Amino acid sequence: MRIFYGVQGTGNGHITRARVMAKELYAAGIDVTFQFTGRPADRYFDMDIFNGYQLRTGLTFNTDKGQVNYLKTALDAKPITFIKDIKSLDLSSYDLVISDFEPVTAWAAKNQRKPVLGIGHQYAFNHNIPRKGADPLAEQIMKYFAPADRGIGLHWHHFGQAILPPIIDTPETPENIIDNKIIVYIPFEDQNEIIQILAPFEDFDFHIYSSQLVTSEFKHITCNMLSYEGFKKDLYDSSGIISNAGFELASEALQMGKKILAKPLHSQMEQISNAAALQQLGYGHTMNDIDASVIEHWLHDNHAVHITYPNIAKVVVQWIQDGMPEMDADFIEAIWDTVDILHIRR
Repeated sequence: MRIFYGVQGTGNGHITRARVMAKELYAAGIDVTFQFTGRPADRYFDMDIFNGYQLRTGLTFNTDKGQVNYLKTALDAKPITFIKDIKSLDLSSYDLVISDFEPVTAWAAKNQRKPVLGIGHQYAFNHNIPRKGADPLAEQIMKYFAPADRGIGLHWHHFGQAILPPIIDTPETPENIIDNKIIVYIPFEDQNEIIQILAPFEDFDFHIYSSQLVTSEFKHITCNMLSYEGFKKDLYDSSGIISNAGFELASEALQMGKKILAKPLHSQMEQISNAAALQQLGYGHTMNDIDASVIEHWLHDNHAVHITYPNIAKVVVQWIQDGMPEMDADFIEAIWDTVDILHIRR
């Protein structure tokens, strides 16, 4: 079997999920070509697992001071390049096309009348799940940005719908947690402003990750360039994360029993809805803006949720090999029955 797999590269969550899928697809002996779009070529990192991957321009959302700027997004778009990328992508030799909310792959397949399987969190929004911050533009983007004929939606809870748990690595639970170690990953905010807000909390050690290296004059605040292995290592023995409300990082935090403080991107329906879901489920705290008082309260709250999810990547790959039968209620229920939720206090 040959699969063409398109991945949205704007945020790191899609790429993280694709790494997990790549491992299981290769283990099953499947020939996969990965394509990434949405960021400049020099901004990708730790991509060795994606053998011979392709890069195209695609589409991306422009952010400014913690919110999506739709006007600048439209101005920065390159529609002619986008159309050329769609027309130049030949999918004729592939048995299956998968899109993780990646538009070039999805629209090229549509042009060539090849069915597309969508895998990702965004496809959960085809179901009745917590939804907040919606507007007509956001709804249209969610529907038409990377359309799929069939979608496997992923979420932290099923909400009574035909959706699956997150696709994440399933590491062992850390034996030793450093109670005052906090990971900070809010890449769309002013990093120097974040440093100044965190500076008064000297009883905690903050490890800030961003795509551009900034410097800290404070001993308890360490700044790091974003890297897959470095971030993963620091996250492992930390007690919590302060992050945007992206799906994949929150999923990893829940899998590892980390407490969560999420600040969703303004004007971004998916992240606003994610924050609402975290709050509704009791899985994390949220803040609308970078707020020192909210951060202080959260830092001294020792409650966390540890969720053990099964290896969904392996489940999905086996389902693909079985011919992608309809996922009935029994199939969905059997998977969610293996999810274990534990509320912990440190």
